[in-house]
Amino acid sequence: MAVPEVYAAALADFLAHLAQERRCSPHTVTAYRIDLEQFFDYCQDRLAAKPLAGLTYADIRDYLGFMLSHGYERRSAARKLSTLKSFFRYLTRTGAIPGNPARSVKSPRLGRKLPPLLTQFQVAEALRPLGDFEPALRDIAILEVLYGSGLRVAELVGLNLSDIDFPRDTIRVRGKGNKERILPLGRAEREALELYIPKRSRPDAEPVFLNLRGKRISIRAVRNIVGKLLRRVAGVTAVNPHALRHAFATHLLERGADLRAVQELLGHASLSSTQIYTHLTVERLKKVYDKAHPRSGAND
Repeated sequence: MAVPEVYAAALADFLAHLAQERRCSPHTVTAYRIDLEQFFDYCQDRLAAKPLAGLTYADIRDYLGFMLSHGYERRSAARKLSTLKSFFRYLTRTGAIPGNPARSVKSPRLGRKLPPLLTQFQVAEALRPLGDFEPALRDIAILEVLYGSGLRVAELVGLNLSDIDFPRDTIRVRGKGNKERILPLGRAEREALELYIPKRSRPDAEPVFLNLRGKRISIRAVRNIVGKLLRRVAGVTAVNPHALRHAFATHLLERGADLRAVQELLGHASLSSTQIYTHLTVERLKKVYDKAHPRSGAND
C-alpha cells in the first residue's frame, strides 16, 4: 500500500535502522513495515493524517481498540502495538518526535483464543475449481455463497431459485425468526451459481442446492462438503461453514468496510431489537460490499 507522504521518511529511516543497525532479517523488516503501513492507513483514514509528532497516547490506545473490535486476535494486536512502541522509541531517541505516545499503552491481555480464522489466501485456495460436473460445481458454489454473502448454513440450505435476482445482483435470505434480508451478489459468487445451476440434474427444482437424489441438500451434507474442501488447504484449522461466515465479516472489516454495514449484512438480531445501528439501504450495502469484499471483482 502507498504510505502517506507525511510518514514516508520516518518509515524509511526506521526500516533502514532495523536492517543496518539491528541486523534484522528481511522477513522481520517486512513484518515491521506491514504493521506500520496498516497503522499509517488508520492515521490517514481516522486521524486526518496527523503528523507523527502530534500523535498522543489516546490515539495509540484508540488504534489498539480499533484492532480488537475489528477482528484482530489479541496476540496480533499486541504484536502490532509492540511494533509501534519500537518505532516511536526510535523516533524519540533520534529527536524526530518529542516523546513516545505508545510507551504507556498497555498491551491487551492474552486471554482465551478467538475462533480460528481463515485467511483470504486460504479461502482462495479452498475455492480452486474441482471440475465441470454437477457435484464439483455445486460444492464450489456452496463455498462461494457462504463466503460471498456470509450466510448461516441454514440460510444457504433454504435458498430457492426465486431468491436469486441475477439482473439486480442480489440474494433474498431468510434468517433467524424467518426475517428476510436482501444481500449483494458478488461477482465470483454469481459466476459460480451461473456455472452450477444449468448443470443440475433437475433444472426445474426450486431449491438452489440439491443432493445427489435431486432433493434439497441437508445442513449435514453442507457441513461435510465444506469440511472436505477446507481440509485440502494447508494450515486450516477451522473447517465448518461458520468459519466462512466469520471470514466474510473479518475480511470485510480488515479491508475497511463499515462495522454497521457488516452487521447489517450478517443479519444480526441486535440491529432490530436495540435499534442502535443505522439502517442501510440495499444500494448502500452493495457499494460497501463491492468496495471491500476480496472476491467482489471491484479491485481487479
